[in-house]
Amino acid sequence: MRFVDRLNAAWYAPRVTPLAALLWPLALMFGAAAAVRRGLYRTGLLPSECLAVPVIVVGNLTAGGSGKTPIVRALADALAARGWRPGIVSRGYGGSSVAPRAVAAGDDPRIVGDEPPILAAAEHPVWIGRRRADAARSLIAAHPACNVVVSDDGLQHYALRRTVEIAVVDAERELGNGLLLPAGPLREPESRLGTVDAVVRLVTRGAPAPAAGRAFSAILEARPWRNLVRPGAVADHESWRTGEVHAIAGIGNPQRFFDLVRSLGLSPVCHAFSDHHVYEAADLAFPGAKAVLMTEKDAVKCAEFADARCWFLPVRARIDAALIDLIEEKLRGSQAA
Repeated sequence: MRFVDRLNAAWYAPRVTPLAALLWPLALMFGAAAAVRRGLYRTGLLPSECLAVPVIVVGNLTAGGSGKTPIVRALADALAARGWRPGIVSRGYGGSSVAPRAVAAGDDPRIVGDEPPILAAAEHPVWIGRRRADAARSLIAAHPACNVVVSDDGLQHYALRRTVEIAVVDAERELGNGLLLPAGPLREPESRLGTVDAVVRLVTRGAPAPAAGRAFSAILEARPWRNLVRPGAVADHESWRTGEVHAIAGIGNPQRFFDLVRSLGLSPVCHAFSDHHVYEAADLAFPGAKAVLMTEKDAVKCAEFADARCWFLPVRARIDAALIDLIEEKLRGSQAA
């Protein structure tokens, strides 16, 4: 087992493992450094930029994915439906671009990252930049009608002031062993959840829990399968029940995708890759495979060398209307201030 796999297994084990205990002193050092950094921003010794429009930050406490990007898209869609004109900013993780730039749906993920093109497909303006404040400022300059910015990730990016903070938690893995990096998956202590405006638990199975105070649920819903090279093709699930089917996933929690595929009655050979993995044609070399199944995030990076066996599963988050009510109340309050 690779060390990164052993580490991930330790983070989400039901109890503290020897590996996590061994790394605990480093976690103490990480926590102290993070606390000093937060204090420097809180006291103004490190600058934090306030934009001309309100900012909604959608982030998480854990390293790796927790479903932030589908939540960002759902929030932008919901706000647009209520008359707001949202723009989206992202760091563009995994891409080579450093300076602020706009992103379109078909842009090269090696340059802009793998998640921004998916967000751009929602037809809201999307800008990336290593410094989110610079990206947001550029977005507003290019789109003067934009009156709210939604940041994909950035809960710990204190250089950008925010009007609303939303923390997303994977309902299946929760916060793992509750320890800070590298002994556990946390980038900030669990107590940080007590300071955000809303905590959204993302579920993939079962009914979401009703809203209660600052606690909300969202459900991740699968859309019809889409073929990477034949956009109009219709997936024949029954034909995949026989023969060899492979599933790949280079996301924060590959098991979530594999479980979803199995829930359809399929028995794929599963291949987990690291989050933001840069795919090569060899990664899809499965001779005799009837189908190669992947996430939308993977499809963005596999499109140029995929063949007709390759299918991806789009997912969308369904969020509670009460969450949008809370956000709108905060946004209008900031405008009145």
